Amino acid sequence: MSGPAREGAPAPAGLLARLGLDRPELRAWVLYDVANSAAVTSVLTAILPIYYARVAGAELPPTVATQRFALATTAGLAVVAVLAPILGTLADVAPVKKRLLALFALTGAAATAALFAVGPGDWLLASALLVLLNVGLNGSFVFYDALLPHVAREDELHRVSSAGYAAGYLGGGLLLAAQLAWIARPGLLGLSSGGTPAQATLPTRLAFVSVAIWWIAFTIPLLRRVREPAVRAPEGAAREGTIARLARTVRQLRRHPQAALLLAAFLVYNDGIGTIIRMAAIYGSELGLSRGALIGSILLVQLVGVPCAYLFAALAGRVGAKPAILAGLAVYTGIAVLGYFTRTAAHFFALAVLVGLVQGGTQALSRSLFASLVPRHLSGEFFGFFAVSEKFAGIFGPAVFALAIALTGSSRAAVLSVIGFFLAGAALLLGVDVERGRREARAAEALAGTGVASPPERLA
Repeated sequence: MSGPAREGAPAPAGLLARLGLDRPELRAWVLYDVANSAAVTSVLTAILPIYYARVAGAELPPTVATQRFALATTAGLAVVAVLAPILGTLADVAPVKKRLLALFALTGAAATAALFAVGPGDWLLASALLVLLNVGLNGSFVFYDALLPHVAREDELHRVSSAGYAAGYLGGGLLLAAQLAWIARPGLLGLSSGGTPAQATLPTRLAFVSVAIWWIAFTIPLLRRVREPAVRAPEGAAREGTIARLARTVRQLRRHPQAALLLAAFLVYNDGIGTIIRMAAIYGSELGLSRGALIGSILLVQLVGVPCAYLFAALAGRVGAKPAILAGLAVYTGIAVLGYFTRTAAHFFALAVLVGLVQGGTQALSRSLFASLVPRHLSGEFFGFFAVSEKFAGIFGPAVFALAIALTGSSRAAVLSVIGFFLAGAALLLGVDVERGRREARAAEALAGTGVASPPERLA
């Protein structure tokens, strides 16, 4: 492996290289972002929140439906938060990253397809499937993210991570556009536009099935093209108990304080990001916005997000990943304030543009920055803790949202609660010494020896 590249180092020549897509394994890795983005965009963000509020929870008061959706989201993410560090350490002592990714992806896709069975008043079934969907989706992220430092060189990390988010926005947006078309005009699929409740909801329920098929189809390239990373665990690690492995991971993390501090910052500021992603549509539904306006605004996020994910990667190349993330958090603070005053569809579309501007870039750079601060041979267990941070972000945000509704009887106060997460997370991020963290990670790799395969080097 060549020496660490500075963030401002010139990108390699060639369009595919500049986009982080110049090798088959990079393209295959990026395609899993296309796979899972359909679940995030179409199901969790756009279609299911509205379907939950207006069909599955039709018999519930609007604020109660919002609250139960938030609690079901919290429950699913809590399960992953418990499992992630255990599975992450397992993936570093046995070559199972790809198999575990496939298992969780299949679980999430199956839960998504099963949403086809949810009808009017079936809020309990919808909640149970939402829990299972979140377990499958977010569980797969542990192993997907852990593969990043194995497929990309250090000087490629920001580009490749951003390419994943950009491709995810593009793929998720295309599928959502098709779904929006046949939901608005069922005749495109030869379906009736009315009739019984089952007929009226059929276009939406078919959208859930299409996401499951899409998810599986775009997972296959990663399973075929990306090599399972070799593992080189300490002597006896394979026989080590789960608690002992977790204790060892905590000790390892303490030896990399910059990575640990970034984890703490990400835990806090992603509370706000995760809450905005998961609660935006159901919040808009509660405000009385039409289904077309809500789904259209989420589609707008995808369209704006494609170029902006790459723009953030370019910004990171000029000023560094940490300042770019801080800029994104400043924009998110403004989004929360504007969200409190949102009343109309036009307001919601303006917020969608702002979210699309920063959402993918902020999260992509967080992922790649963390990858640059951890030794590759410990990527599974470290990204297990990264996943715990991300999932706890999902737990606390919706939980605070639900609590604010319970205390105030309104979702508007809950929108303002996310500002504290952005401010506190930014304060922690300011303390991260990126260059020192990279030196510590590379020194740990050198000390560990040559047992971990490196990504291909760029030829002169």
